[in-house]
Amino acid sequence: MKQTSNRGLVWRLVLFTAGSFAFGFALVPLYSVLCQVWNTGNRWYGKQTAEASVIERPVSDRVVTIELVANIPQAGAWEFKSQAPTMKVHPGKLYSTSFYARNLTDGAVVAQAVPSIAPQTIARYFRKTECFCFTPQNFAAGEGRDMPVRFIVDPDLPPDIDRITLAYSFFSAPQVAAVSR
Repeated sequence: MKQTSNRGLVWRLVLFTAGSFAFGFALVPLYSVLCQVWNTGNRWYGKQTAEASVIERPVSDRVVTIELVANIPQAGAWEFKSQAPTMKVHPGKLYSTSFYARNLTDGAVVAQAVPSIAPQTIARYFRKTECFCFTPQNFAAGEGRDMPVRFIVDPDLPPDIDRITLAYSFFSAPQVAAVSR
């Protein structure tokens, strides 16, 4: 009787493990679909690179301040900073800026930038047409470079919003390096 009970428990645990594994794989496309529906999140899968489809409609009598923030983990061996701490932009106009990153290690490293926008509720009004956050970045030992970001703030941005924070956290991504080899 005890052996039958154990066999049933083992089968339930195997099914639970298989279901958890399948759910983990299903999260990747689910996340991508939800990001497209809500127009938020990391654009790695649904990146907006079609700059030709951007139609500029500048609102010349409105100025929005964009704060550019660069973060690195305490354990990270990176120099990472924005070209300018703030930008004054007109909604509806395409702008460019860049962030500078330098690998402070003596070996090749792959890194990934994770973006965030605050206030989070306006993420759908901030569209990046080009961004270093779309793909992993390969750096040789000691290599440093400017990485571009091109964006447009939607002219339909709510009128009470006059400041947007665009922040990037820059991480070493050894799992991406292992996959790409």
